[in-house]
Amino acid sequence: MPLNLRQLGCLLFGISAIALPLSATAWELSGSKMISLQTRDGKTIAIGSVEFTPKGESTTFALHLDHAKLKDFFLSMKEFKCLEGEEIHCHVPYPYPNPGTITRNDLRWLEHSLLFLYKQPKDFGARLWNGLYYKMTLGEKGIVGMPQAVDLVQIGAPPADTSIPPYGPGDRSDITPDSRWIRSLSIE
Repeated sequence: MPLNLRQLGCLLFGISAIALPLSATAWELSGSKMISLQTRDGKTIAIGSVEFTPKGESTTFALHLDHAKLKDFFLSMKEFKCLEGEEIHCHVPYPYPNPGTITRNDLRWLEHSLLFLYKQPKDFGARLWNGLYYKMTLGEKGIVGMPQAVDLVQIGAPPADTSIPPYGPGDRSDITPDSRWIRSLSIE
C-alpha cells in the first residue's frame, strides 16, 4: 500500500528528529582543532593545533605547536618549549616512532604526544620525575585532558615494543585538582 504525502512527511520528520541529535552530540575526530591549556585561575592559553585525518576505523593526527607562544628553555642539556607562569610548563615530545593514530575509544598516542613537565621558576634544570600526562576523554564538545603524575625518566630508553604506548594506568597517578598551574588541556 503506497504512503500518502502526509504519512511520508511524518516519517521523514521522525527520522530527522532522531538523527539530528545524534549527529550534534558526536564530536568529530576530523580536521584542524585548537589545543588549549586551562590555568587554575581560569585563563585559557592556546598553544597550537592538531590535524585529525580519519583512516577507516582509526584516525591519524599531527601536532602543530605554536612556538611563538612557547619560550625556549635549555634545561638539563636539552631544549624545551615552555610556558611561563606560576610554574614553568614544558612540552616533552615523545622521543620514539609511533603510529600517530587514535580511535574514539583509545587516545593513548595523542596523550603520549602531549606530555609535559613542570618546574618552579626558581628550580634549576629539568626534573623529569615531575611529568604530567593528560588522560583524555572524548566528549560532545571535544577532548578534555586531566593531568596525572608520571615519571618521564621511563621514556629515557626505548620501550621493548614501540607499537604499544608505554605509560599504562599503573604508571600514572592522579593528582590533587588545581595543585598544578595548568589544571587541564582541551582540544576543540
